[in-house]
Amino acid sequence: MSRIAKAPITVPAGVGVRVAGREVEIQGARGSVRHCLHALVALEEVSGESGSELRVRPRGETREAVAQAGTARSLLNNMVIGVTEGFERRLQLVGVGYRAQSNGGRLNMALGYSHPIEFDPPEGVTVEAARNTEIVVRGVDKQKVGQVAAVIRGFRPPEPYKGKGVRYAEEIVRRKEAKKK
Repeated sequence: MSRIAKAPITVPAGVGVRVAGREVEIQGARGSVRHCLHALVALEEVSGESGSELRVRPRGETREAVAQAGTARSLLNNMVIGVTEGFERRLQLVGVGYRAQSNGGRLNMALGYSHPIEFDPPEGVTVEAARNTEIVVRGVDKQKVGQVAAVIRGFRPPEPYKGKGVRYAEEIVRRKEAKKK
């Protein structure tokens, strides 16, 4: 079995776990998240002196079952982290005239096109413009937060010559040298 799947998931106080068949729902202070487990994965809840733990086991010893157990463990751990701390992704706007504003949950961006871009985030994800050139995407579901950040970045990905565009805050854009005569 993989090393990731062997590690138990600690469930902190204030987090509720409900398992109904293959459907798992985790509720916390920031919200709730649902996930349907793969058929090759078994989940057991163990109560100990330090709190409760979730353990993921593969059903069978096939390579696919072991792989799905590691994946399920990572997804469930991300769900627990999401409902307790939440996830956040920061984007930066680099370029003259590039700016963003948030109006009632909707994001308005000027990215050098002839028209402004308006973006409505999906349910469970909040998007706000911390400054004119910084966008913060927050939510309890790590996959949704990453997807929304990728969609916003896709409106104007950073270009390699001047570095203009929407980039992740920690992203390093490799610059190309301009054509020489």
